[in-house]
Amino acid sequence: MTTPAGRAPEAARPAGTTVVQVVIDFEDPDFIRDPYPALARLREHAAVSWHEPTGKWLAASHATAGAVLRDRRLGRFWQDREPSEWWAPFNMLHRNQMMENEPPDHTRLRTLVAKAFGRGHVERLRPAVAASAASLLAAAGDPFDLLTDLAEPLAVTVIAELLGVPAADRHRLRPWSAAIVRMYEVSRTPEAEREALAACQEFADYIRALAAERTARPENDLISHLAAVRDGSDRLSGDELVASAILLLNAGHEASVNALGGGVVALLHHPDQLARLRDDRSLVPAAIEEMIRYDPPLHLFVRTAAAPVTIGGVTIPEGGEIAALLGAANHDPAVFADPGRFDITRDPNPHLGFGAGLHFCLGAPLARIELQAALSALLDHSPTLVLATDPVHRPTFVLRAFTAVNLTTQSG
Repeated sequence: MTTPAGRAPEAARPAGTTVVQVVIDFEDPDFIRDPYPALARLREHAAVSWHEPTGKWLAASHATAGAVLRDRRLGRFWQDREPSEWWAPFNMLHRNQMMENEPPDHTRLRTLVAKAFGRGHVERLRPAVAASAASLLAAAGDPFDLLTDLAEPLAVTVIAELLGVPAADRHRLRPWSAAIVRMYEVSRTPEAEREALAACQEFADYIRALAAERTARPENDLISHLAAVRDGSDRLSGDELVASAILLLNAGHEASVNALGGGVVALLHHPDQLARLRDDRSLVPAAIEEMIRYDPPLHLFVRTAAAPVTIGGVTIPEGGEIAALLGAANHDPAVFADPGRFDITRDPNPHLGFGAGLHFCLGAPLARIELQAALSALLDHSPTLVLATDPVHRPTFVLRAFTAVNLTTQSG
């Protein structure tokens, strides 16, 4: 899976600098099923390696991945996709969101969104999230699919309640989000790109109309507060409001669904840890952190060098791209004792599952509430929860997920 393969191309690296080149096939089904052995070999071979197929450096250790996320000389510098007329809906959403910008634009956008986001929205949702999780499981059959019966509808409900999307429209959110995030994989089909563009346009039109309605008749929801929020005389433009709302939905929805799926599978594969959690519910918050460390929902985050920067002894030239491999970082034995062991009492647990630095996940507190509520509801649902069938992996690496996790409450 990983093999040394010479040197990086001259055009992509500073003159005279030798860089270990590593071959990883991000589309290999065996790699997607279990990337951790290959990522370990990559990390052991070099903390930073050149990846010829993508033209990027890969940061595989906790130290180098953390440096990629925190170093201010590495950033997200959005450039519209071409032809711009074709990609207009996609470009608009990304050009105007905080994740694709650096200071001062990032600071301005994040400050305005955080002001609206911080108005008690997260804590006000805690009781409703717990009640919704319990209700969804009560309505589920046996066996049931963790994703379609709990994780996905819970995530849609939570983010829709946060934003203020009417109940009658909530069924539209998941398909839009799923289509858009397929654009973030290493490779895509033309059909996936067309579906993503359509979803970008439809989603943006919907949020724009909802924002106009909330501007005229404000309610106690995030869309209303995003429309009204100000920092002195500054406020979000119409495009910035739309892009910010959709970013919060896509990032929060996908991460929570995929984290719960992967985390529960890990827990069920470690019955000693499940038994310990059942005996001591105070371990639920720590268990959630270990789920995110052990099998993170996001595996790769790319940054671009604004100036030459040295990471792990390798100099990334201006304009060069380096990807932080979060799953590899979260299994680094230099930071995590016995990293392949799933341990719900792990402390400290400085995983990078929510990112780090300026782009640390703004929605992390909400994700934690949602995941804790879902896990607690599962523990309450049955004393004998087991896998009914083998989980089915989604054929993607960047966003690591299952397409089905069928569970049963039957003990035998």
